[in-house]
Order: sequence, then structure tokens, then C-alpha cells
Amino acid sequence: MKILVTGAAGFIGFHLCKKLLERGDEVVGIDNLNDYYDVNLKYARLENLGINRESENWYKRLVSTDSPEFSFVRMNLEDKDQLFQLFKEENFDNVCNLAAQAGVRYSIENPQAYVSSNIVGFVNILEACRYNDIKHLVYASSSSVYGSNKKMPLSTSDSVDNPISLYAATKKSNELMAHTYSHLFQLPTTGLRFFTVYGPWGRPDMALFLFASGILKEKPINVFNNGNMVRDFTYVGDIIEGVIRVIDHPQLIDNGENSSPPYKVYNIGNSSPVPLLDYINAIERNLGKKAILNLMPMQPGDVPRTEADVSDLEQDLNYKPNTTVDEGISKFAAWYIDNIQLINSLNKNG
Repeated sequence: MKILVTGAAGFIGFHLCKKLLERGDEVVGIDNLNDYYDVNLKYARLENLGINRESENWYKRLVSTDSPEFSFVRMNLEDKDQLFQLFKEENFDNVCNLAAQAGVRYSIENPQAYVSSNIVGFVNILEACRYNDIKHLVYASSSSVYGSNKKMPLSTSDSVDNPISLYAATKKSNELMAHTYSHLFQLPTTGLRFFTVYGPWGRPDMALFLFASGILKEKPINVFNNGNMVRDFTYVGDIIEGVIRVIDHPQLIDNGENSSPPYKVYNIGNSSPVPLLDYINAIERNLGKKAILNLMPMQPGDVPRTEADVSDLEQDLNYKPNTTVDEGISKFAAWYIDNIQLINSLNKNG
């Protein structure tokens, strides 16, 4: 298949591109390479995919030196004309939209960035899919849409009408817009609510990266809600396996009398929640150093616990993420140590 991956220089997008190429798909990646975190990490991911530093040039189509089946274009989703031109030229089969302004806490500081990328950009993706006969649009949602729901595990059948961050609100809006396009235009869409993704090549603003950096430098790490947090930590390799299975299984178009739109939302999580302090202990074991904890109150937009109900994923796609925290952090720690020169340069720049 020929697949467009948006957010290709991001954490999940990078891993997805690699996996799709390994199985023989043709992939076009786009990313705006914004500076929400140090862009040198994004360039390093692209270089790992065979894309040179020319990727900093806008709208220039670059072909990978490692795989002719991969090409990259620097582009904003908000650039409707450029996006439509790309769809027209490339004739994609499927689209996986991972591009978004990420981060719960940053959405409080810079709400406009979220509206521009996550809402305006997503409408442009929907319109491009509508007019170019895309067989399946898969897009990233987030476990953040569950807000302060108390019932566990969190199920896709639960109400998600009470977001507690603008980031969550934009992700919920994506699901609503996708449903509308599935209903009106019979566009198969599937949203994926990711639960606390971690692993190699992760974002520097994410907890695992911050914890590892602090522990190795023997500096205090900020632990919110005094450590009384539980998260459904999900290894990035498990996320990618779930994404690919979803890409390959669009909802069927049903034109019967009682037809429903070709629309679906799945949770992708480990469904084995881990206390935050246990997570930190696993990082300590793998790095061979103890953490200095700076216990802090709960941050606005955060929730104390997440746990994914993945029964729909198991039933429909025969898949359930199963990488343990110890396994996943071991892989992250090995990558972190192997790339310590890159990581130290990021810390200096950021």
C-alpha cells in the first residue's frame, strides 16, 4: 500500500514509518518540524530513516537514501493548498494522521497552537481524504479525552464529554469530526486513544526522558501528586503493532437500511496500570542509579490514574499490548545510553 504518515518526524510517527517500510509499504511522511521540543531530535529521527538535513527546507520532496520507498516533505497541515496538491500527486491508499500539537500542560500556555494544528489541520486532512478516495483514515486520539472519569478501566463506551485540558478537547473534537465525515461521505475512519506511550526515541518533555536525564545527572526529578499516580504505560512497539493492525482493517461500508457509518475508536494501552513510583524504580534499576525525588502537587489537566479497556481491540483485531514496564524501560535505557551524545546536545539546546 501507499500510505501517508503525518507527524513522521515525531516519536510515534518515526516508529510507524520504519515498521511500514520493513513490511514493504510505500510511505510518504510529512512534518512541520516545529520547535515544541529540540528539533535536532526530529532531524536525528529523519536521518535514521535516510532523510538528510535538507528536510529543513519547506515543500521539498526528499527521497530516503536508505529506502527508495520512503520520501519526506516538510509541510504544515494548515497549508491546505499544499496538502491537497500532495494528495493529488501521490494517490495514497491510506492515511495515518499522527501530526498534532502534543502535551497536556502546554495547551494551557499556548492554546492557539492546538486549535491551529489539531483542529484546522485535521479538517484539512478530512477534506483531502474525502476528495481523494482514501480507503482508510487512521488518526491519533488520546486517553486524555476521558478527563476525570473515575470508573476503571476506561472504555470507549464511556462518556467523554468532560475534558479537563484543551489538548483533550481538541482530540475529542477530532473524533466528532471524523464521525461526521464517516457518516456524510462514507469515509472509513478509526481513532486511536493512546495510553502513556514510552520507549526509544521518545520526546524530551515526556516523563521517562526527564526522569532518565535527572537520575543520570543526579538532579532532582519532579514527581507530581506526591507520587500517587498510576499510569497505563504502553511501550511504543506495542502501539505501532496496534496501529498497523488497525490500518489494515477499516470499518466496512454498510449501505443497508439500518446502516452505521464506517467509524470506530479503539483504546491502545497495556491494560496493566503501574504506580508511578514503581515506574521510577524500574528506571533506577536499568540505569544503575537512584533518583532524587522532588514531590510536587497535582498539575492542572492531569489525572491520578489511567487504565485502558482494550476488549474491542482484542475482539476485532486479536491483539493486546503485552510488553512489561521492565522490558520496555530496559530497551529505552539501552537506546538512551547508546545515544547519550545526541541526548546531551539536546539538553544543552533545550
